[in-house]
Amino acid sequence: MIINIKRSYEPAEPADGYRVFVDRLWPRGLSHATFHYDEWVKTIAPSDRLRQWFHVDPDNRWPEFAKKYAHELEVSAAFAGFKHDISRHSKVTLLYSSHDALHNNAVVLRSMLEAH
Repeated sequence: MIINIKRSYEPAEPADGYRVFVDRLWPRGLSHATFHYDEWVKTIAPSDRLRQWFHVDPDNRWPEFAKKYAHELEVSAAFAGFKHDISRHSKVTLLYSSHDALHNNAVVLRSMLEAH
């Protein structure tokens, strides 16, 4: 399986394959009519507490955020179910809303999916 990540504000393309929005909050400024995704999986997004903690100081908290979010995923039944659900797709694109393409939950999620 190929797993890509893409910002939710970028246009959908056929090459994206199965598009999964992986944030807990709806992306600002996007309407339900224009944002194209196949599934929205809020249950595998970082917890509200972790997300809010990270956003206080993202430049300095990234390594710890990545570790804590990976732990949340490891103990999550929703993550186990998600891995099973997407296994039937040859190409999956994880959609995120953050402005930072290198430091966001989709980066950690892809890493965890590739490791399993």
